[in-house]
Amino acid sequence: MKPFFRADQVGSLLRPPELIQARAQHQKGEIKHAALRSAEDAAIRHIVAEQERIGYNVVVDGEFRRENWWIDFVAGLSGVEIRDGDPGQAFVAPSVADDHGHDHSHDDHDHGWQYVPKNVLTTGRVHAAAPITAPDFAFLNSVTTRAPKVTLPSPTRLHFHGGRAAVSQQAYPDIEEFFADLAKVYRAEIAALEAQGCRYIQIDDPLMTYFISERMRAEVVAAGDDPDARLRRYVDLTNECISERRPDTAIGIHVCRGNSRSGWIAEGGYERIAESVLGGLKVDHFLLEYDDERSGDFEPLRHVPRGVRVVLGLVTTKRGQLESADDLMRRIDSASKLVPREDLAISPQCGFASTVEGNIITADDQWRKLARVVEVAQRVWGQA
Repeated sequence: MKPFFRADQVGSLLRPPELIQARAQHQKGEIKHAALRSAEDAAIRHIVAEQERIGYNVVVDGEFRRENWWIDFVAGLSGVEIRDGDPGQAFVAPSVADDHGHDHSHDDHDHGWQYVPKNVLTTGRVHAAAPITAPDFAFLNSVTTRAPKVTLPSPTRLHFHGGRAAVSQQAYPDIEEFFADLAKVYRAEIAALEAQGCRYIQIDDPLMTYFISERMRAEVVAAGDDPDARLRRYVDLTNECISERRPDTAIGIHVCRGNSRSGWIAEGGYERIAESVLGGLKVDHFLLEYDDERSGDFEPLRHVPRGVRVVLGLVTTKRGQLESADDLMRRIDSASKLVPREDLAISPQCGFASTVEGNIITADDQWRKLARVVEVAQRVWGQA
C-alpha cells in the first residue's frame, strides 16, 4: 500500500525566533554555515517531536532549511537565475481578524505589506549536479519513527512568469527540450529520495490555480500563449516528472492559491481547471485548499478519477481562529458525496510559513490547528 494518512499537513511550519535569528546572522556573515545547520537540526528535532506528540503519523521538517517553498530547490539547479518579480504579480494582502474580531491587517507591523514572488530566468541547460533534497530527507528520517514526507516545488515555477521569453533561445531553441530537461531533473531527484527510503513525496503547485485568475491568465496571453493550452502542457510536464516513481511511492500534489504572510494571489473555485488538473494529473492524491469562500465548493471533485484520493485542506493557516470539529466533520460528509469517504483525508489548507516570515498566526494557534486535524481524522476514520 502506498502511504496515505487521514491527518496530513502541507509542509511548512512557523520558524522559531532563534532559527530566524540564526539565518539572519548567517546572511550577515556573523556565523558559519555549520552553526546555521546546527540551529536547523535542533529546531527540526523539536518540531518533529511535537508532531509525534499530537498524533501525526506523517511528519515534516517544517521546511526549516529553506528561504521559502521553492527558491532553495531552484537555486540548486545549474542554468538558472533568480530575479526580482514584477509588482503586478503581487499577492493580495490579508485582512486578519483575531478571535475578538479586531482587524490586524493595518497594524503598524503590517503597514505597507506586499509580497512579490521572485522570477526564474533560464540562461543555460537546466541540470542538477547532485540530489538537492535527499540530504534533508536523510536527517528528517533519522529523527523520527513516523513516515517522513518531502516537498518539492513544481517544475512549472521555472516557466510560468515569462513563458518562452524566460527561457534562453540559445540554450533551448526548442522549448520542448527545456521541458524534457526539467522532467529529467525531477525524475532523478525522486529516484534519489527513493534510494534514501522516502516513500511519500509532495509536489507543491500553486501556479495551476493561476489559470483560475483573469489577472494571471492575462499574463499568459501577454507572453503569447493560450492559457488553457499552457495548463495542459503543465499537466503533461508534471506527469512526465513522476512517471518513473516506484510502485510503492506515493506522490501527492498540493494545489493552492498562493500563501505568504497570510496573503494569496488567486481566488475562485477549482471548476475552471478541474477537468485538466483533477482529471489529468497522474498522482496518487491531491491536497486541495478548501478553507473559505475563496476556494469555492466541492463540485469540481467530480473530476477526480475513482481510486485517486483527496486530502481536504479545511483548516486555514491564514487566521488564528480555531475551526469547530463538528463543522469540519460536516464538510467532510459533504465532500464524501463526490469522493468516497474512504478516499478522503483532512489537512490544513496550506503551510504555515511558505515564506520564512510565516503567516500572521501564533505558534500556539498553529499547534492547536494541527491537533484539531488529528482529532477530526480520528473521529471520522478512527485513525490519523
